[in-house]
Amino acid sequence: MSHAPAIGICFDRTFQASEVADYARRAEAAGLQELWLIEDCFFTTAPPLAAVALASTERLHIGLGILPAVARTAAMTAMEIATLASLTPARVIGGIGHGVQPWMEQMGVRPASPVTALDEVLTVVRRLLKGETVDVAGEYVTAKDIRLEHVPSPVPSVVAGVRGPKSLAMAGRSADGVLLDAPCTVDYFEQAKASCGRDPDEFAYRCFATLCVMPDRQEARRAAAPFLAEMVGHGHAGLAALPFHDELCTLVERHGPNWADHAPDDWWTRIGAIGNLDDAMSYVGALADAGMTGISFFPADDLRIALGQLETAGLIAGQLHAGG
Repeated sequence: MSHAPAIGICFDRTFQASEVADYARRAEAAGLQELWLIEDCFFTTAPPLAAVALASTERLHIGLGILPAVARTAAMTAMEIATLASLTPARVIGGIGHGVQPWMEQMGVRPASPVTALDEVLTVVRRLLKGETVDVAGEYVTAKDIRLEHVPSPVPSVVAGVRGPKSLAMAGRSADGVLLDAPCTVDYFEQAKASCGRDPDEFAYRCFATLCVMPDRQEARRAAAPFLAEMVGHGHAGLAALPFHDELCTLVERHGPNWADHAPDDWWTRIGAIGNLDDAMSYVGALADAGMTGISFFPADDLRIALGQLETAGLIAGQLHAGG
């Protein structure tokens, strides 16, 4: 393993905002390095959750995952990231993505070209965070002689939450890194690196990963199978990259959410941290060897289960860094 990636966990969109302080403290106590706060329409927004999480912890890095590019102006997005980063220097990771386009349509902000819109937002936000004066008139971003009065030091990184090849290539030019959505397979990570065209030594690659760890690996696989079947139905890029994608689709078509018992053993550790703890370590180790910067696990939407998964993620972090 050339390096040990940061291990973290997500705060699911379904969790009550009042739970974030305790959740963040538990994540830090478990030995995790990152906490990503999910912003999905129309649940909770990430910046106020981040403020509470930062105030409740001492070392945990907090990610904004992911702010829709067109839901705020670029200047306001930069102000929010800068404010958080100034409160707790070197602990904030900005995250900006396209947003789910039907949600953007509901709010009346859906762009004709999501890639162009995100490119413009990323470029302006990063320039503002560096203390530059920005005067641009793009297709989607207007900034007339704008400069932040409070420039954070150090400058926080801003990653792009994107999937497709065009968006990944744009992120390679306009962001400090990318955040790949769950389920992030090892095969998809390799494709993403090729699309971004950036070396992991100079560009951050983070991902959200599927986590389902139990003493009985087959029980864990059965528990994860319905979610994965749903993602197959959505045509998720992470699963589409698998060399056995066609066989996986056939199993899901034939058996629905109960396909787990019909899949070969060697599939699972390519898909996620699914099975027993050794299986989870195999998956994480493969991503680490491929150059992943950070792996944050996506928990169950039941807070009671998620707290147990948080402890499991801490075990993975402990083993990984002890051996890395």
